[in-house]
Amino acid sequence: MPDLGPVAWPPAPIRTERLVLREPEARDRAAFIELLASSRVSAYVGGPRPRAELERTMPRVPGRRPGGFVAALDGAMIGQITLTRDTGHLPRAAGRAELGYLFLPGVWGQGYAAEACAAALDWFADVLPGEPVVLATQTANLSSMRLAARLGFVEVERFEAYGAEQWFGERPAATTTH
Repeated sequence: MPDLGPVAWPPAPIRTERLVLREPEARDRAAFIELLASSRVSAYVGGPRPRAELERTMPRVPGRRPGGFVAALDGAMIGQITLTRDTGHLPRAAGRAELGYLFLPGVWGQGYAAEACAAALDWFADVLPGEPVVLATQTANLSSMRLAARLGFVEVERFEAYGAEQWFGERPAATTTH
């Protein structure tokens, strides 16, 4: 996994009004399994992974890598944010910082994803000023499309991939989330 260049990792926890963005810990393992096994969470990102496989293969401390944050509410993981340099899964984003996010269905619709993503993007703008961030999502994922617009991403193009229409956007470096 490519890192974030000169950025020291992990950063100090990032606190928002309701959340803490922090490095993953062993206590997050069950939530990571729930997140990746959920058919609702993975509906637009390739489908759920088998729970038995996740139980067998998930490391004791999952998701620990530069650019990976756990979004925690009252200490418990409710989602994951990633800000990493794209490794080529999407040629349009190769080598650029890409925002990703997954949240447990029980917290959908409460603004946690927007709050966590905005905090992560603000942190990124502080540590790598002037660098834009990209995001890709299926156009059928209306919630993700609304969140991308709210965070300041603007459409660059639409294209077909993974059997569905995809939306590719960029958040210019000068955009603020507040």
